[in-house]
Amino acid sequence: MGTYADKGDEAALLDAVDQFIERDVRPFARKFEADDSYPKEIADRLSQLGLFGATIGGEYGGLGLSARIYTRIVERVSACWMSISGIFNSHLIAANAVERFGTEEQKQRWLPMMARGEMRGGIALTEPDCGTDLQAIRTEAARDNDGLVINGTKMWITNSMYGNFLAVLVVTNPIAEPRHRGMSLVLVEKQDGYETSKLEKLGYNGIDTGSVHFNNTRVPADNLIGMEEGKGLQQVLVGLELGRINIAARGVGLARACLEESIAYSQLRKAFGKPICNHQAIQFKLADMATRLEAARLLVERAAHAYDDGIRCDMEAGMAKLFASEAAIQNSIEAMRIHGAYGYSKEYNIERYYRDAPLLAIGEGTNELQRIIIARQLIEKSKAD
Repeated sequence: MGTYADKGDEAALLDAVDQFIERDVRPFARKFEADDSYPKEIADRLSQLGLFGATIGGEYGGLGLSARIYTRIVERVSACWMSISGIFNSHLIAANAVERFGTEEQKQRWLPMMARGEMRGGIALTEPDCGTDLQAIRTEAARDNDGLVINGTKMWITNSMYGNFLAVLVVTNPIAEPRHRGMSLVLVEKQDGYETSKLEKLGYNGIDTGSVHFNNTRVPADNLIGMEEGKGLQQVLVGLELGRINIAARGVGLARACLEESIAYSQLRKAFGKPICNHQAIQFKLADMATRLEAARLLVERAAHAYDDGIRCDMEAGMAKLFASEAAIQNSIEAMRIHGAYGYSKEYNIERYYRDAPLLAIGEGTNELQRIIIARQLIEKSKAD
């Protein structure tokens, strides 16, 4: 797959993203976030920039970006308003599943529309009684003469309300053992008849997060990704490698915003006759924040390079996601302490960062799960050596 960097356009693309952020996002982010209202105009602008096709191959109308460049875009966006990155990330995980595992007919049918942003959606995995344990899902897709009939409920689904399709993880064989052999991934268009309702959240506002209800929702049989049952979980897990790298890049962006705003504030705010940046206690905080940021960025770059090289990178992605998300949380706490009462005020961005950051430790697999993945990979590699 060709990349933007190969075409010599990386700098131009990143510059366009920076201009988009300053013109179309920063002036409006606080209002959209406070109202928890969907930023449709911003989403449309994402489409015009081509970001709904960021990692989709050029042969299908996408930008064909490498993960390395993609993470730089995510960091930039998240340093302004993290919610925006979720609009195109969830969409791209679904597109990744189609591009990697779909039939050529499915790729030709779906990917150009996804790349243009005509079809915008995400992945529907989590359910009311299961999150991390995806093998415990209960949403079923039963075959009949007309295709597949889906029944069940999904929770915490991004792009479920304002998007128009979802890649849904379903059970197609309830008696399969192990359970993952009975799981499949199906593309479902909103016009097929699923219902959504908005979920209220602590942070990550503006983006639409909803519950999705399937009540005898009928879809054509050829919407089954790869046209083969029993492969759904594996298809999803491969896509989540990119998702976890994205989450890690969000963490870098958020940690960066906390640091930059803390440095600026510490030079303006005075205590005991001098700017607080001259107090050793504040300097220690800034130094730790900067170190966490740089370490997180390096882990993200390592994971992105591994992904681009086409090697298994669940350990690298897990490490990046674990460390960068924790860095974002710690930096948001320190930023609030540096800002004092102003950090607690909605007049500043710090309280938003403080509310947004914890999501990163939960989304795309909890940090507890990442530790398990990392440890298992270490043991496997030790045995191989």
